[in-house]
Amino acid sequence: MRPESALLAALAIPVLGSLGIAACRRHPDLRETVTMASAVALFLSVLSLVGPVLDGARPEVSLFQVLPGIGFAFRVEPLGMLFSLVASGLWIVNSLYSIGYMRGNREQHQTRFYVCFALALACTMGVAFSANLLTLFIAYEGLTLITYPLVTHHGDDEARRGGRTYLALLLGTSILLLLPAIATTWTAAGTLDFTDGGILGGRLSDAATGALLALYMFGIGKAALMPVHRWLPAAMVAPTPVSALLHAVAVVKAGVFAVVKVMVYVFGVEQIADLKSVDWLPFVSGFTLIAASIVALRSDNLKRRLAYSTVSQLSYVIFAAALLTPLSVIGAALHIAAHALGKITLFFAAGAIYTAAHKTQVSQLDGIGRRMPWTMGAFVVGAVSMIGLPPTAGFASKWFILSGAMAAGQWVSVAVIAASTLLNAGYFLPIVYRAFFRAAAGEGHGEAPASMVVALTLTAAATIGMFFYADVPLGLARAVVGG
Repeated sequence: MRPESALLAALAIPVLGSLGIAACRRHPDLRETVTMASAVALFLSVLSLVGPVLDGARPEVSLFQVLPGIGFAFRVEPLGMLFSLVASGLWIVNSLYSIGYMRGNREQHQTRFYVCFALALACTMGVAFSANLLTLFIAYEGLTLITYPLVTHHGDDEARRGGRTYLALLLGTSILLLLPAIATTWTAAGTLDFTDGGILGGRLSDAATGALLALYMFGIGKAALMPVHRWLPAAMVAPTPVSALLHAVAVVKAGVFAVVKVMVYVFGVEQIADLKSVDWLPFVSGFTLIAASIVALRSDNLKRRLAYSTVSQLSYVIFAAALLTPLSVIGAALHIAAHALGKITLFFAAGAIYTAAHKTQVSQLDGIGRRMPWTMGAFVVGAVSMIGLPPTAGFASKWFILSGAMAAGQWVSVAVIAASTLLNAGYFLPIVYRAFFRAAAGEGHGEAPASMVVALTLTAAATIGMFFYADVPLGLARAVVGG
């Protein structure tokens, strides 16, 4: 298949899959077969693009003109290639997990769930392969709207409240901040195309560049930079497979991906490295990194703890990009993949615990590791990756971020990374201790349904596998900075 054809296939397959899922609504087994087949077909289409992109090809397709000089267009570059590879691969295991979860918990509206999930992946591919800011904005907003029914899946008052917060913050930041940022970029640069080295070099003053950067950083609300992070814990009312989608596969990854893409291809890392007006970003992202970890440390609800862990881990990506060194940008790109693998494992484990034992609080997990060894073993792998220890993917990404900070002599940044690592250990290791080293409480139970256990085992294995076989993600991350 030609790269351009594979690009079009990657955009079309989730949409066609959603139609097939809807057509099979009266036949659950066939509906879920279509879901799995669509996920596998998408991954294979994306995978076929990896070789050409690593060899220097940049396949692109323009579908139509929106405004003179601005098209609805797609282009595959290394950062988007890495994001799409992670998202499409995780759709397979998330679909496998969802089958066990949705059936095991007798969830309602399962067809709607799978349809919206497929369309969310279509929007995610649109974000990943966007060739310009307008295409990115359209796909980004589409992702917000199509995930709203997933967030409010249960349909109760709590779900509706969470959904309102989700929409209000994400749409509000986009309309009030991100859209003006894009318009300002068009006015200043005369183009919205993502370009190696950036498009704004020398076209704005130092102060104006800093102000525009603030519009982008807070306008991309899915990156959950404080104080526009509250949509993320509010969305935890959703079923666990949706939480996995929000935290690992699509939504928050679309946010931090957009941040890094704007930094690299709109501002240009080298172009703004010496500007004083951008020095605020490491402090804001560093504050988010530490503050969210402290909230996670104090949270007894397991999903809430994982949610604030995500807020903190996302800020690693923004923090790394804000250091404006080649090594740190490589670390930012790698952390998008590393966090996805580790965090989806943790949410899968949380959902398995709820399905098998109906436990939601950390204080209820005494001895659960002996009853659910596969689930909690995978949880340990995900936790170790979030802390940043070998042999997990999180170590590789944090190593590059830390190396970038040290190479630039930014010792305050080194201290922030060290402090956050200790906090990560502080809110994950007590869970591991409770699970394996305290006596079990309550009635006996076993593992969750097999498809859920298989899925979380696969993601845990992938989290370790990325440490030993990092050639493809590392090659793509280095290509982002021309390495």
